[in-house]
Amino acid sequence: MLFTLAIIISLVAYFIIGQWAGRRVRHVDDYMVAGRNAPTFVILGTLVASYASTSAFLGETGFAYRGYPFVMLIFAATSTAGCLIGALIFGRYLRRSQALTVPAFFGERFDSRWVQIIAGLTTVVGLGAYMLGVMQGAGMMFTEVTGLPYWMGLVLVWLTYTGFVLYSGSPGVILTDTLMFVVFTAAALGGSAYLIHALGGWSGVLTGLLDQSAKPGIALWHGVLSGDGARFHTPGEALTWGIVLGLVWAAVLATSPWQASRYLMARNEHVVMRSAMLTAVALAVFYALMMLAGAAVNLFKPDLANPEHAMVWAALHVLPAWLSVLILTGVFAAGLSSCSTFLSLIGFSIANDIMGSKHNDRRAMRASRIAILVAGLVTLGLALLQPPAVMAVVWFAATLFASSWGPVAVASVWSRRITAAGAGWGLGVGFVVNLVLSLLDQQGAIDLPVYLHPVLLSTVAALIAIVLASTVTEVRPKAQRYRASLHCDQPELERHWARGTAGIALFTAAAGVGLILFLWRNYAEALARLAPHYQLADSAVTGAYMLSAGFGGMLLIAGVVGFVAVRRRSRQALQSYSAQPEAG
Repeated sequence: MLFTLAIIISLVAYFIIGQWAGRRVRHVDDYMVAGRNAPTFVILGTLVASYASTSAFLGETGFAYRGYPFVMLIFAATSTAGCLIGALIFGRYLRRSQALTVPAFFGERFDSRWVQIIAGLTTVVGLGAYMLGVMQGAGMMFTEVTGLPYWMGLVLVWLTYTGFVLYSGSPGVILTDTLMFVVFTAAALGGSAYLIHALGGWSGVLTGLLDQSAKPGIALWHGVLSGDGARFHTPGEALTWGIVLGLVWAAVLATSPWQASRYLMARNEHVVMRSAMLTAVALAVFYALMMLAGAAVNLFKPDLANPEHAMVWAALHVLPAWLSVLILTGVFAAGLSSCSTFLSLIGFSIANDIMGSKHNDRRAMRASRIAILVAGLVTLGLALLQPPAVMAVVWFAATLFASSWGPVAVASVWSRRITAAGAGWGLGVGFVVNLVLSLLDQQGAIDLPVYLHPVLLSTVAALIAIVLASTVTEVRPKAQRYRASLHCDQPELERHWARGTAGIALFTAAAGVGLILFLWRNYAEALARLAPHYQLADSAVTGAYMLSAGFGGMLLIAGVVGFVAVRRRSRQALQSYSAQPEAG
């Protein structure tokens, strides 16, 4: 009863807060991009919240529970690099465009209504599938916790986020996202710390995982390699999976609509870079703790029928009541934040990008609200009809954008030769080929090795389509001028904001060093001390040291790259600014 009441109260609270945020919505800019005035902490909150959905709390911790906590750290080390890369090569230029949506940016950049429509269609289909998986995760957890029917949880979740998205649009989304970010971050840190401490710290968890025989290898960097439930069969296969999928998700973090669209709401492009670096730090800490906690649940309950319920089971049976409430409401918050983000983007794309609403502000907002309601009802119906598979659905839907949006997004800023036809064919081919190959792979019709993931093959197909279509068509003059305008720096902005951004870059690098030292001591050295007793191979210990260095090393590199990039732009801006009086 306590948990049911806590979840209901949290749903009501988010609904009220979201409604309150809508009081200041007056214009389309307010509704779709929150007036383009969001500060760093709010953009950080909405970036992490839209990424760390129920898939992270249920699907990915379930994968760690199955035997692969440290493979997930390989994945995370690679994927979080996409935060800063995306901000540097795409996000800050997207913010300069002042577009209402990312598809609208593509349409303006290539001077093509068709490119905008194609990008809008991929947004609706891809995010619709993603939202389906997240909703199902929330519904599963609701049933697990309350014992009430699955459909009831889906309807309550749907009513909550649809209610405030309809009224307040982006202001409600980013405000509730930020609050939810605080809640589920506290839940992740508190729940993970309690579980790990209860088992004697990292050394105690590692000892327990090495002692158990049901999942041999779960404490090693490559995870379980034998048995019926083994996902990988060689260390090389596990490493390849972690790196390949990490690169795929780096592209997702860099250019996907639910991540990149947050930058359109930022106060300026320095807020874009600051929030991106802090997002990388937050995600790295999240994965470092949550994945080990997911594996540690095996020491309390090694035979869960559904691994995706691992953290929910721990909340209900291991954690104290107050922390259980925090964890469960945190998981719900993660699901709500992602659903509200996806639903708002779907509605905006239907109204602005596909239908091309050119009415006044009031009519444009009404069109968006109708689109949001219809899209939400369709997704709710599908969630009720389809059997839940959280991680599979979410990872399938999210990676569609890596192959379709990734190449076009980068080329839109950095290529002078890509044409409207190239962009349109790149978006369409990358999306469709990925969709077809992924469905065939999931159905068992084809059996692709890890290094030939559908995303990689479809990205190559998209690049070929871009090159071929751009070769036989010409760049439009308006598109050339638009791209040139994106590369016009703002010296005055650099003078006032560069120092703070450089400081956050140094903080990011320092956080990377801290994570290296933390994992080196608590994982690699602890495993090295246990190696003689458990007769571990030298490669297992060496791999632990390399993982410890690589996990934090990505943050260290990101911080250094960010610092160098900011300082270089700052020097150029100061030179430009000092030369202005002479020019006059």
